[in-house]
Amino acid sequence: MSQTTSPSRRTFLASTAVAAAAVGGVPLLSACSSEGGGNRNEGTTTKKDAAKILPAYVASKVVEPDIPSENGSRPGFTGKAEPYDALPASVPEKMGGGGEVAIMSPLWGTPPEKDCAYYRAVDKAIGVKVDWRTQDGNTYGEKLGAVLASSGIPDMVVIPSWEMQGKIPSAIGSRFADLGPYLSGDKVKDYPNLAAIPTAAWQMSIFGGKLRGLPIPAGAVDIIIPYYRQDVFEDKGWQVPTSPQEFMDLAKEITAPKSKVWACEDMKWTAFNVFGVLPDKPYCWERQGEKLVHRIETDNYLEALEWTRKLYTAGVVHPDAKTGRGDAGTRFTAGQSMIMNDGNAKWYGWTFEQSEQNPDFRVQGMDVFGHDGGDPQLYFANPAGIWAFINRKASKETVQECLAIANFAAAPYGTRENRLVRYGVEGTHHTLKDGVPTKTGQGVTEVQDTYFFTASAEAVAAFPDHPRVVRDWCGWQQRMGAFMKKPLLYGMQVREPNRWANLGDQFEDLENDVVRGRKKVSDVQKAVEDWRRAGGDDLRDWYRKLIEDAGEYAA
Repeated sequence: MSQTTSPSRRTFLASTAVAAAAVGGVPLLSACSSEGGGNRNEGTTTKKDAAKILPAYVASKVVEPDIPSENGSRPGFTGKAEPYDALPASVPEKMGGGGEVAIMSPLWGTPPEKDCAYYRAVDKAIGVKVDWRTQDGNTYGEKLGAVLASSGIPDMVVIPSWEMQGKIPSAIGSRFADLGPYLSGDKVKDYPNLAAIPTAAWQMSIFGGKLRGLPIPAGAVDIIIPYYRQDVFEDKGWQVPTSPQEFMDLAKEITAPKSKVWACEDMKWTAFNVFGVLPDKPYCWERQGEKLVHRIETDNYLEALEWTRKLYTAGVVHPDAKTGRGDAGTRFTAGQSMIMNDGNAKWYGWTFEQSEQNPDFRVQGMDVFGHDGGDPQLYFANPAGIWAFINRKASKETVQECLAIANFAAAPYGTRENRLVRYGVEGTHHTLKDGVPTKTGQGVTEVQDTYFFTASAEAVAAFPDHPRVVRDWCGWQQRMGAFMKKPLLYGMQVREPNRWANLGDQFEDLENDVVRGRKKVSDVQKAVEDWRRAGGDDLRDWYRKLIEDAGEYAA
């Protein structure tokens, strides 16, 4: 999915999609208010209690990366791909029992035929026939809510974090199975590829005190990247800025409206990183002495908005970014804007797209600088953001079939299983040209991201057709990872009480209005006061107890 000029946080999350048994239960920290009652699905599970039900971690040694992880960066693979028959197998014996499983998942594209050659090949390799019930990813939440409220829930259901709104979080606890008896502790070793999923991703898969989700791990340094046109910068002799003031000075130098060139697109997300603004909820709190402070109450937050507003006022932002017309990425690759921020998938996407028509095209990630030109304060990305859940009414045999599918789908890069899931059958769905898997027409039609949504291996960077992208991307992540830390409650599933669930919904639109000059920073300050009176202070007390009970204040 392409990114528009005024991306919402939900849009960004969706676009990057596409990167011992707990028999007695684990107690939740309910952090109940004095109104009493308490919802057992509210709160979080402490790290101490989570440790009792987390799967053991056993790193995969099937394929070693060319660029090892450093400071939380993705491992990188730069070498040419081997033919299918030369690849190692991570699932040497078929694990499926010959059953059939119905799976509901989002899909951004045209669904292939249910009995297509791709589905038949993967199902045969796993030993389970999948009845795919894919839904349009853009409207997935609407369908998801209706299905979870019905009696016809499929055996497996994929739920992205951005769809966990309204009644969906509570449905997870009541509708889906506890996977602890199958995966907790050493039990996961029956599924080696699931055992190789990083522990942080599994921790985020604990919902309602039980291990319920099968995660798609994200990279720890998968944060918004301030991209710039390195090819043009080098041609023009422009120096990459290292402070907010240098950025402004360079932006004015670059901007030439008569030539239809502007320095940048909307840079609000980068501004949040430059000024060290905390992440979104539930990781939006920090300690300031004895106080617990929300991101919207910090000076950093206001300063980030003010700096972004100054870019618009100076006329260095492409005018279509202000009005919301067109696509920022298209303007960037066309040379109408030289700097923009977006998710990490665009690094390869743009390079692949431009490689034939503009072989000199090259993007690079600008190192994030601090608000004073010093080191930045950055925060690690969430360890996971998409999960597959298994119907709690599923039989033991069906659960095992589902786990066989997930274990196959979670095969690491460079294995036979990963190649089959990602590219289909060699000779039918893809060919190998100069060490680069290339989809055939049939492959483009049939091979979609479906099995991928049931579970995934550790996030890596691997592009045999553009190894320079891998080196550049991994290098950027290694540098930025050195400045990252974990916010309070990092990696823990937190469900706020429903009465406050939408308390801060107005701030994203308000931010966009402020940076574009339609509202003032003082309007944000007033909105913060209203937020406090409407429940923000009560929410603070709830989080304070949650954080204290979780032992986070002592961290």
